[in-house]
Amino acid sequence: MAETRFGSCTLCEALCGLEFQVDSGRVLSIKGDTRDPLSRGHICPKGVALQDIHEGDRLRTPVRKTDGGWEEISWDDAFDLVVDRLAAIRDEHGRNAVGVYLGNPTVHSLGALTHGTTFLSLLRTRNRFSATSVDQLPHQLVASLMFGHQFLIPIPDIDRTDFFLVIGANPMVSNGSIMTVPDFARRRAELRERGGRMVVVDPRRTETAKIADEHHFIRPGTDAALLLAMVKVVLEKVEGYDEVRDIVEPITVEWAESITGVRGIRELAQDFQAADTAVAYGRTGVSTQAHGAVCQWAIQVLNLITGNLDRPGGAMFTKPAVDLLRLTSAGGRDRWRSSVRGLSEFAGELPVAALAEEIGGIRAMVVSAGNPVLSTPDGRKLDKALATLDFMVAIDPKINETTKHADVILPPTTALERDHYDLVFHALAVRNTTKFSPALFPKPATSRHDWEIFRELGLRYAKRFRDKWFKAQLLRLSPTRIVDLLLRTGSHHLSINKLKKHPHGLDLGPLTPRGLEKIEIAPKFLADAAREVATMPVPQGLLLIGRRHLRANNSWMNDLPRLTKGKARNHLLMHPDDLKARSLSDGDTVKIRSAAGEVTVAVTATEDLMPGVVSLPHGYAAASANDLTDPAVLDVSGNAVLNGVPVTVSAA
Repeated sequence: MAETRFGSCTLCEALCGLEFQVDSGRVLSIKGDTRDPLSRGHICPKGVALQDIHEGDRLRTPVRKTDGGWEEISWDDAFDLVVDRLAAIRDEHGRNAVGVYLGNPTVHSLGALTHGTTFLSLLRTRNRFSATSVDQLPHQLVASLMFGHQFLIPIPDIDRTDFFLVIGANPMVSNGSIMTVPDFARRRAELRERGGRMVVVDPRRTETAKIADEHHFIRPGTDAALLLAMVKVVLEKVEGYDEVRDIVEPITVEWAESITGVRGIRELAQDFQAADTAVAYGRTGVSTQAHGAVCQWAIQVLNLITGNLDRPGGAMFTKPAVDLLRLTSAGGRDRWRSSVRGLSEFAGELPVAALAEEIGGIRAMVVSAGNPVLSTPDGRKLDKALATLDFMVAIDPKINETTKHADVILPPTTALERDHYDLVFHALAVRNTTKFSPALFPKPATSRHDWEIFRELGLRYAKRFRDKWFKAQLLRLSPTRIVDLLLRTGSHHLSINKLKKHPHGLDLGPLTPRGLEKIEIAPKFLADAAREVATMPVPQGLLLIGRRHLRANNSWMNDLPRLTKGKARNHLLMHPDDLKARSLSDGDTVKIRSAAGEVTVAVTATEDLMPGVVSLPHGYAAASANDLTDPAVLDVSGNAVLNGVPVTVSAA
């Protein structure tokens, strides 16, 4: 008999509430939950695709690579094999001979966070990498240096602002990102209805730019010049902030306009300053460029000096039911460095752009929920490097471009088979809400949850090295029990049982002022980096940027018919004038070359791109923007430079 159940989508940062119709262990339908206080009925195609992930082709038992192909083995044998090999490599080559890579889905799984990160800490290796350094590392670095904690990140109070400045972000497709904001289209409409204004700055006329009041094209990689010029204009009518004045002194509006291609920078800054409330927000477009950390710093400085930091309608801080700051490190930097280039760690991780070159010293890899061959710089180089490892284990339900190199794959259950409470994105949302989603279906008898996999590996590994620390942890508890303890000791004094009585979630109210005790407005590391912006040359030639699709999810879900049907999306976008200058036409097959490599792909003409800019998505096996990304070029934070990559385009 069919029944209605409620839960949350765990595929991106939006936390969309879902209403399921299920019968006899099968999903009949998925739609948005109109009573969810944050998403308010919003759903995107990825949420519906949860059914395909659950029912589709995936591993359900461990497999081992043999000369004859993949072979199923028991869980006990798999755990023993993994622990034996990791321990042997540590004994022979030292603990740093084991490397770790965590993919983006890690933060969308409760068990991976409660148990996976602790197991990986047990390995005691300095060679830890993740998707952070091809994504949001500048956000975390700036928050750590300015506000004292890497996750004390200001969030736009979009529901109350009068002026929303969006730089290098596309929330119509991403649903926010480091600004959990499902139902963005309606929130944008509400902004307009109350007389507010949205301005978008982006090299592409994105889905968000198309519904903005104003859109400015900008040359990729030059956003720091724009932002520092805006800061300087604002300081003309603001007293104090001498340390910032010194940094922006060489910047002029005229110079910034010549570098960026943006006209009206002074007027934009003055309008932002004059608004009753305003907030600036930048995302991957600014984080994944040569001055990503400076961009994120300048955005917060702009919010601060206009009086819009920590106030309603500006950039505010959340008050989640589980305090993420209590569970994570503040984010120390440069406590050790990579062995080849001497790149600094941040929060215990090295830049993933260094992973391929570090393999050699790294003899074994633990890869969890990630596909770095498709999602990190120069994936082809990494592909070759992974093939040289002595051993690799992957915690993943799929055989993909990365996990094909594993000696053992341990497949976890998927989202509909496990309980979920979001520890991360409630702390980055535009409104304080909380929700517990029980598993929709019981796990199959032959399957293991990710936390069970990590727990068993951890217990066996700890026993091997007589590590009493691990046994003393709460990891003998389930993730749900751990969350219950965290809720009970949190500021809202909740519990799992209380949340179960509210299957749509609980609204904890709008963001409220935090009252920061100390702000380091110009940390020396960021100030030194910002001073370098004044020497930025005018970009020349074609510059490559990425793009995000509503029906894609980074390097995975590109094999689901529900999401891949319709027109092909993995093609190069190029302005008609740039095509004509190279004797190319719409639909031609072209070759794109960069310092890192080349790919061949079809090209599509569009005036939605600034002339001189081309756009290719990442995460596709056939032709990916990351095959053109140079791992040698990094932002000062250690983040990879994925936007503003110099390329040439010619007939294939």
